[in-house]
Amino acid sequence: MNLYEAVYARKSVRSFAQDVVSAKVLDGIKKFYQEVEGLFTGIETDLVIVDKRKDNKSGIGLASVRAPYYLALYTTEQEKCMMNAGYIMQQMVLYLCSHGLGSCYVGMKVMKPSMRKKNDKSLVCLVAFGKSKGGYTRKISEAKRLELKELCVYKEKPRLWMNQLLEAGRLAPSSMNSQPWRFVVYDNRIHVFSKRHKSNQLGKYTELNFGILFSNMMAVAEELWLDVDLIRLEGISQKTFPNSQYVLSVILRA
Repeated sequence: MNLYEAVYARKSVRSFAQDVVSAKVLDGIKKFYQEVEGLFTGIETDLVIVDKRKDNKSGIGLASVRAPYYLALYTTEQEKCMMNAGYIMQQMVLYLCSHGLGSCYVGMKVMKPSMRKKNDKSLVCLVAFGKSKGGYTRKISEAKRLELKELCVYKEKPRLWMNQLLEAGRLAPSSMNSQPWRFVVYDNRIHVFSKRHKSNQLGKYTELNFGILFSNMMAVAEELWLDVDLIRLEGISQKTFPNSQYVLSVILRA
């Protein structure tokens, strides 16, 4: 399985075997992170693999998801750092799935306060991972997500590749499964909007969610050899989705 296939197959795992993941696999995770590109330049990040099996030293407290390992992503705090973090971490999550490991995004409060800072960087994303007690993949039909017809307004008939990008976005995980994204679809571009939710619990994690969304979409674009840009355009109307905010546009280069 590669990252493209993982976009459509991965599911969140909440029940892990406490088995050891080999040093070779853990080294592979670290090497992959070194190759990952962020969504924005100039934002520094660090990734730490936390071994929960070493109870006294792990820095992980009580968590609703009990896993043997955690990925902790730290970033310098600056504009768009949360979206950048989500973009990077989702690539890591897809990599884990492609190597037979289950994963689940978890709240950062389980990390002890002493571990929420790393030099000049702050912890912004935490993922539990390890060998799943059950399956770590599912069929697309089993994903508890809104249908594309509920997420999209079609201004033009989309090309086949466009539908694949939209499906990748639809399947992206989000905080509390909020699925805050909405799409205005044209022949060669998708304008992405953020729907405002009644709950204010999401807060800054909305940006993290959109980083995860764009990571899914770009993984598919790379597999399909599509030359795609993520650009913020001027003059995009909010009228299509009242009570929403424009985020970015996904544009196919001519």
